[in-house]
Amino acid sequence: MSIAPSARRVVPTLEAVAAAAGVSRSTVSRVVNGSSQVSPEVLEAVQEAIRALNYSPNRAARSLANARTLAIALVIPEETSRFFGDPYFAAIVQGITRELDRSDYVLTLQLAQSRPSEKTIRYLTGGNVDGAFVVSHHSGNEFLATLQDTIPVVYNGRPMRFDDPPAYFVDVDNAAAAARGTQYLIDRGRKHVGIIAGPPDMPAGADRAEGSLRALSAAGLAVDRVAYGDFTQLSGARAMRELLDRFPDTDAVFVASDLMATGAVSVLGERGRSVPEDVAVVGFDDSPAASSGAIQLTTVHQPAEAMGAKMAQMMLSLLRGESVDHQCIMETHIVERDSA
Repeated sequence: MSIAPSARRVVPTLEAVAAAAGVSRSTVSRVVNGSSQVSPEVLEAVQEAIRALNYSPNRAARSLANARTLAIALVIPEETSRFFGDPYFAAIVQGITRELDRSDYVLTLQLAQSRPSEKTIRYLTGGNVDGAFVVSHHSGNEFLATLQDTIPVVYNGRPMRFDDPPAYFVDVDNAAAAARGTQYLIDRGRKHVGIIAGPPDMPAGADRAEGSLRALSAAGLAVDRVAYGDFTQLSGARAMRELLDRFPDTDAVFVASDLMATGAVSVLGERGRSVPEDVAVVGFDDSPAASSGAIQLTTVHQPAEAMGAKMAQMMLSLLRGESVDHQCIMETHIVERDSA
């Protein structure tokens, strides 16, 4: 027998609980996810609203039934070609899977792109996974806030937003690392240092640009020699051409990723500039791209595989209900090779 639409039960939402308790949506999310960052009074008010409305979020319902999906999503808000073409992603995934192999959890890949489909959002928030890793996010990825309200999320890299409740993430100090890479060029007597920066709508891109510019400014050097790429080899080549067209006297360049640096080196060869004699180049990542070409890159090493492993450790702790620090900042260092 079918049920008339008017007789169907209206399922209470997180917003309805928040309104009934007189608190924000994020506060309800913290209570549902077991956060200790709420006062006893607020906790009691939210729990009373949950009972009154008979609210049962997917994750809580699974927990009460002692049922888990034993799946964790890897969410990549990028185009497919970018994910499979960048060795940094491979290192992150290797670190994550190394740790998950010691547990009962499996990893499921979701190439969400910048504007994921409704189907993807429903899958991620509909009780199909117990948590999510997010790698390579942009400032416009608003759907991640909804995801973070639904399941535990651990980010690779500092999120630009979503700090209520605070996000869990693993990162390096990108600004300090980029400043160190740029200072390496300055210390070798380079006076006309350019920057090939990453996308400004990504935390890593913005932070590395800020750190590099800070080093140039402190040294009294020009800070207008900047071109932007998207962390791909093609964009690095395009940005290097732009820099040389605008500033033919460029004698060094700090590049915010190794893939972009390989593109920059190829253009320097096209223009008859020797590396490092005419133009010194420092990259960032210390990925396989840094050592795969005829000219091996001096670069800033970030421990990508170890970062992935730490993300998995944080996630497993969260899923066990353990207290976890919201951020882990890992160390970087310069790796000296041929290009500088």
